[in-house]
Amino acid sequence: MEEMKSRDEASRKVKAIGLLSGGLDSTLAAAVVKRAGIEVIGLYVKNMFVTDRRREEHLRRAVDQLGIPLRVIDRSNEHLNVVRHPRYGYGSGMNPCVDCRIFILRTAKEVMEEEGAQFVVTGEVLGQRPMSQHRRALLLVARESGLGDRLLRPLSANLLPETLPVREGWLDKGQLYSISGRSRAPQRVLADALGITDYPQPAGGCLLTEKVYSARLRDAFSHLGADALDREGFELLRHGRHFRLGESVKVIIGRNEAENEILSEFKPGRIALEPLGVMGPLALVEGDPTPEQLRLAAALVARYCDQADQVEFAVTRGDETTRITVSPLTPDDSRIDAWRI
Repeated sequence: MEEMKSRDEASRKVKAIGLLSGGLDSTLAAAVVKRAGIEVIGLYVKNMFVTDRRREEHLRRAVDQLGIPLRVIDRSNEHLNVVRHPRYGYGSGMNPCVDCRIFILRTAKEVMEEEGAQFVVTGEVLGQRPMSQHRRALLLVARESGLGDRLLRPLSANLLPETLPVREGWLDKGQLYSISGRSRAPQRVLADALGITDYPQPAGGCLLTEKVYSARLRDAFSHLGADALDREGFELLRHGRHFRLGESVKVIIGRNEAENEILSEFKPGRIALEPLGVMGPLALVEGDPTPEQLRLAAALVARYCDQADQVEFAVTRGDETTRITVSPLTPDDSRIDAWRI
């Protein structure tokens, strides 16, 4: 009884930073630590590659269920250097998962020190993700982040080396779990036991794992260089149809009215092609095209305009606007697929 009382008193003096994603695993991890009597502060580190537009809504629901505060830190600009030059390489797409994890955990370490907390909690599960959650990767990111044994993964803790919170008696092994693998069934059982009922279904959620975006990013790095692509360049890769007409010439064509509006925001520093007299997409040309390449770009854009034998375009470069008229490429022109990124 005295030992239990002493542990409870020690726990009340301890504070942890709970890395949250809005998903079930990280919510469970924070809940397990809070249940042990430890104060938990939620932390979400933002970047620009999240595909779930409701991510912050999920986060708010998670912290409401947990009854904990939430800090949101936007590290999007700093994160771009991780994507440009990952030390540990990319996954199946352009996703540098190990480097991303180290980056996020270093941020969590900074917050831990700012808040006077003793350790960081994540929802990582041994063997759940092939690149970043096998045993060697989990140990690597703990070391490289500078957290070392101040990083606790409650859902798999009993399958991993003992960490500081256990050695100090802030939690014991009976309060931690031995979950591993890709099945989410154990997490759902634990969620029921902890009374956590409102959580999203698991999803990838990272733009860098998506095939089309990855191909476009790889192409941009290859032709421009990783350091030449700024935040606006990364963002533009999300939108429109992309075609590379030459080593330094690319065409981006809107797919609908909404995308035309988005692309119009990226006009500065690029050539804009806008059809006149027919319905069709806005297109942007990057690079320094020759007159022939510009006509080819216009003919390609005309392919996506309402049917016409000839299409006239307004061609805008900065403050200067000229006009050209071209015949559309035919849908079966083999160059279209060859140019498509």
